[in-house]
Amino acid sequence: MKRLLPTLALMGASLAAGLVAPAAAQTYPARPITMIVPFAAGGTTDIIARIVAEHMSRTLGQSIVVENVAGAGGTTGSLRAARATPDGYTIIMGNMGTHSASVGLYPNLAYDPRTDFEPIMNASGTPMMIAAHKDFPANTLQEMIALIRANPSRYNYGHGGVGSTSHLTCVFFHHLVGAPVQHVPFRGSGPALAALLGKQLDYVCDQTVTIVPQLSNLKTYVVATPSRLAVAQDVPTSAEGGLAAFQVVGWNAMFAPKGTPREIVDRLNAAGRAALADESVRKRLLELGCEIPDAAGQTPEALGAHVRAEVDKWTPVIKAAGVVAGN
Repeated sequence: MKRLLPTLALMGASLAAGLVAPAAAQTYPARPITMIVPFAAGGTTDIIARIVAEHMSRTLGQSIVVENVAGAGGTTGSLRAARATPDGYTIIMGNMGTHSASVGLYPNLAYDPRTDFEPIMNASGTPMMIAAHKDFPANTLQEMIALIRANPSRYNYGHGGVGSTSHLTCVFFHHLVGAPVQHVPFRGSGPALAALLGKQLDYVCDQTVTIVPQLSNLKTYVVATPSRLAVAQDVPTSAEGGLAAFQVVGWNAMFAPKGTPREIVDRLNAAGRAALADESVRKRLLELGCEIPDAAGQTPEALGAHVRAEVDKWTPVIKAAGVVAGN
């Protein structure tokens, strides 16, 4: 009988541990939640995160505090989120760069977006645009392409960090037109846009959320979608601009660290869904040119499949363009 006591004690401890997760999920959230945004304030991911988090806070009954952790194209903040305690109190709003293209860009990436996170919900699709400062000499996309092809070393473009959506979109654009233009990395799209408005940059390839509010202050050449945007009817599509292959829609999505209990993931997903169903939230996102995923695209499973597909899509593009982090 004495020999059985340790075994029974271990069994009891295991049973108790098994009961902790459901109990914790039932009381979740009991304190504020941190949502990491792996870029500087003012950029696309930051704006979308704050719009969605504000509504989720009301649904969950606890505040969601947005923390900007910029650096290394968003991988610094993403790694912090991946290594956080998987209890639902640290989540991240990632994007196409941090959770798909990073695999091809960083040979020694310290996390795998396919396996080191629990997908929560795709929050928004964000079509990409090409925009220059007001005094840039080209008035159409074809004029712009002719300029940079003739003298690529004369011009530069800015982006939110190596591996960010804004960087990769320009990489794809330059790959299509065969012009290796000098790039200038920033710690987010917000600082890059400020530099563009100050004419320290020639142009950017960025998301509608960043560009649309500044349409009157920029020369915007194309939107990389098959149809024109309702909020930017004067901006031609890439096909209308003579570069039909230039089709890119970025995305922003919520993730939790691997091992976060499914009950908590589901609670966060439900709060996110409630946000995207709210008319005021939808209005704000649509006015920024965002695409709101349908109900089927808002599940954790749909996001997980999307991440895997995006890794498969962008890795060969990055390799073909010869881009690696730091170059």
